[in-house]
Amino acid sequence: MGSPEQNQWKRAAAEAAVKLVEDGMVVGLGTGSTAALFVSLLAKRISKERLRVVGIPTSKETATQARKLKIRLVTFAEHAQADLTVDGADEVELRTLYLIKGHGGALVREKIVAASSTRMVVVADETKLVEKLGSLVSVPVEVVKFGWQATERKLSQLGGNPSLRLGADRKPFVTDGGNYVMDCAFGPMEKPKEIAHHLDHVVGAVGHGLFLGFAREVFVGGRDGVKHLRPAS
Repeated sequence: MGSPEQNQWKRAAAEAAVKLVEDGMVVGLGTGSTAALFVSLLAKRISKERLRVVGIPTSKETATQARKLKIRLVTFAEHAQADLTVDGADEVELRTLYLIKGHGGALVREKIVAASSTRMVVVADETKLVEKLGSLVSVPVEVVKFGWQATERKLSQLGGNPSLRLGADRKPFVTDGGNYVMDCAFGPMEKPKEIAHHLDHVVGAVGHGLFLGFAREVFVGGRDGVKHLRPAS
């Protein structure tokens, strides 16, 4: 969960983002500790202001939280797209606002919602900011269970040094989609677009945690308050 100070930064970022929600919106609800703070704050706004807002959750975990808070949930069968998605990130590259996401295990659903949104906003604390993606965390790749060893070899050939993610029970972690996750340690990436392109074409990979060009803005909580970042032109 992070230190008390870091949790305050996360909350400050979430508080800034929740102000963007308007009556009548379809909102994509992200997954992770900072996104969970946003969902809680959104529920308070809906209740207090009687907003007609519905949510599209990016994970079963988020759906459970939203239902408990009485946020009405919908699917893409009912709405073609979300007006706004607010989600966290494991890394945010300065200037580009490229992201690494998926250490909570919801990367594919998060990417589907983000790609189907008019606007994606990221909430994070300043510890997530990096000069180059891959400096702090690995790149999660969701893979189908069948033949995962063959997929692992393909990821190794790309220089990903993949490792199968394990759960608390030391068994392979399984996503909401019923797949495994391979965490790929590429290290700081000079050309993340090139790596993303190769990952897009790995047979057996359902999706990956490189979110390039998705975030239109990022609210970053930190020692000096909340900074509002946009991609450098």
